[in-house]
Amino acid sequence: MAPTLVILAAGMASRYGSMKQTEGFGPAGETIMEYSIYDAIHAGFSKVVFIIREDFAEPFKKVFEPKLAGKIKTAYVYQSLDKFTEGFSIPADRVKPWGTAQALLCCKEEVKESFAIINADDYYGKEAFALAYTFLTKECNETTSCILGYELVNTLSENGTVSRGVCAINDQGYLTSIHERTNIHRKQNGQIVFEENGMETPLQEDTRVSMNFMCFAPGFIKLCEQEFVTFLQTKGQELKSEFYIPYVAGRFKELGLGEVKVIPTNAKWFGVTYKEDAPGVKASIDALVAAKVYPTSLW
Repeated sequence: MAPTLVILAAGMASRYGSMKQTEGFGPAGETIMEYSIYDAIHAGFSKVVFIIREDFAEPFKKVFEPKLAGKIKTAYVYQSLDKFTEGFSIPADRVKPWGTAQALLCCKEEVKESFAIINADDYYGKEAFALAYTFLTKECNETTSCILGYELVNTLSENGTVSRGVCAINDQGYLTSIHERTNIHRKQNGQIVFEENGMETPLQEDTRVSMNFMCFAPGFIKLCEQEFVTFLQTKGQELKSEFYIPYVAGRFKELGLGEVKVIPTNAKWFGVTYKEDAPGVKASIDALVAAKVYPTSLW
């Protein structure tokens, strides 16, 4: 069975200020995720599952269904704050859902095959989809998952801080631990640091980080469900706590369920976290079109 592509597109875009998931950046108004879908189709993926918020489902479908009809199967699942929280109280002031691993959990009934998962607002590069397809069709099973490991220096924003899953890797290329680091930025002296509890810690430029491009067998979703219960028990009353996929990937390793391979890619990431990122994204896509990596109009 050909693998499925799952796209995290339910984010509230609080730092961006508008619906970046459906904003056009390509010459014919293509969104960033359309380039990912185009690359996935050419790599061999047969289905795409969009994780979105139900309140913008109809305008979202109006953008994508006409373009993708007949090219790849599509499905939609909805993330919301109350999903999978039965038996737990939700803080009255909490607005945002619980993060990427809860979003993936919402695919429980829709994804029954090996899959790759990506962010809607990140450009990953053709090579990454080819690597993911090869892994999913030749190596992936319930005890072997993978993360596409990007060089940290290739994933920074010039317009603000970013969060990344920082990977520790053994000599065989497998993950030993992963830690979500927030407020990563380059200082004026050129040093890259992350900030936590008011303290700065340096990071090397070639540190491998997760950009939420990961590949799993379907059993990983069950692990998300189990770990979400523990998360709600320990952090469910924190207003800004988030349940991240890289955290569950780390637990996969810690619990002895199998290995997580880190597949290195030196592709240059770009994406839209801040409004100021938009002109750079458009310029990057224009350059790829000029270099004939993509046609002027994808569809």
